[in-house]
Amino acid sequence: MAEPIRVFVVDDHPLVREGLANLIGQRPELAVCGEAEDAQGALRGIEAARPDVAIVDISLKDVSGVELIKQLKVHHPEVAVIALSMHDEQHYAERAIRAGARGYVMKRESSSKIIDAIHRVSQGKLAISDAMAASLARKFLGQPGDAASSPIAQLSDRELEVFLLLGRGYETRRVAEALNVSIKTVQAYCMRIKQKLGLTTAAELVFEAIRWHERQDNA
Repeated sequence: MAEPIRVFVVDDHPLVREGLANLIGQRPELAVCGEAEDAQGALRGIEAARPDVAIVDISLKDVSGVELIKQLKVHHPEVAVIALSMHDEQHYAERAIRAGARGYVMKRESSSKIIDAIHRVSQGKLAISDAMAASLARKFLGQPGDAASSPIAQLSDRELEVFLLLGRGYETRRVAEALNVSIKTVQAYCMRIKQKLGLTTAAELVFEAIRWHERQDNA
């Protein structure tokens, strides 16, 4: 009998990790080899467990999932990463794939999507929706798409990370601590975000960030 596909789960919600572990544990061809709630724990755990596949939540509480995926691509390129997110793929899927993920699954998808994605990425295939595959193909061919119509799509990965933390209610100092950068660096990111989103004041930026975060939660 073939060895099971070893899966490592990274999510800062214990119930989500437990649900994924139970789901994966029901399949004889799959096995959970470790769990982590943050990026540092994930890097240590993956170094020790050597999984075939890692499922990484985009919204972690220390470093964003996109940043973690970038680190995994450098330190563990042999691990096939699936990005898991509550956010619509329009805003995060391409970023996750660029960072090194081989799959993107939204949390509202059926459990069969997760299982299918694990199998696909373990075989060296991409596990993304048809719409995202078409969007990536258009960009590869230099054809215009409609994803850029969203102002949020103009933000860099780091700017989007700052925007997301502001939407969670983080103050500038706390954002700086979470990202391990200076307050001045965060302020510079905020300035660029305001310019790209057509906002004038810090209050407008925070309001827009909170409103966007709430829309994503309710999506």
